[in-house]
Amino acid sequence: MNKQDDHHHGVDPNSPEVRTEALEDLLVEKGLIDRGRVDALIERFEHDLGPMIGARLVAKSWLEPQFRKSLLENADRALEEENIKGAEIEHVEVKANEPGVHNVVVCTLCSCYPWALLGLPPSWYKSPEYRSRVVREPRKVLQEMGLSLDAETEIRVWDSSSETRFLVLPERPEGTEQLGLEELAQLVTRDSMIGVAKAKVS
Repeated sequence: MNKQDDHHHGVDPNSPEVRTEALEDLLVEKGLIDRGRVDALIERFEHDLGPMIGARLVAKSWLEPQFRKSLLENADRALEEENIKGAEIEHVEVKANEPGVHNVVVCTLCSCYPWALLGLPPSWYKSPEYRSRVVREPRKVLQEMGLSLDAETEIRVWDSSSETRFLVLPERPEGTEQLGLEELAQLVTRDSMIGVAKAKVS
């Protein structure tokens, strides 16, 4: 089917989907990428990965104090020992929320983000408004996103870069003492690992 046929069938040749597909075709044709690997990567991010790898790390840190300690002291080694590899996690630092301290992550320059731990980045994370405002007025931005923090809580903003990505370790919700790792992981959202929400029992 040529582009003219596409247009007749209501497909916009300038849409991001069509342009992405055309770019993929070109890269495959030139032997620069393998289509099977691209499909597998997309499948992994959409279905298998999402934020669940990061969520299981958080849940494990809630259950195992020694693992939590190693994750905070040397996340790169902890990820290696867990056999976690992938995009955008060459160097990761984990920052723990605790009573009186709340961490939030931004990338002021572009949108550096630990894909292999959190899956696809949310569109708001890449927006110029979030990137500029959360540094200047983090309490207000978090409140607008639905997270109200006590006035005494110190908010620490971590600026991701190509050298270092950050992951927030949210506090474990109360009343979850009987839950196992997979059940705890279900309470951990992508947003709580960026720091714009808390992990909570629904």
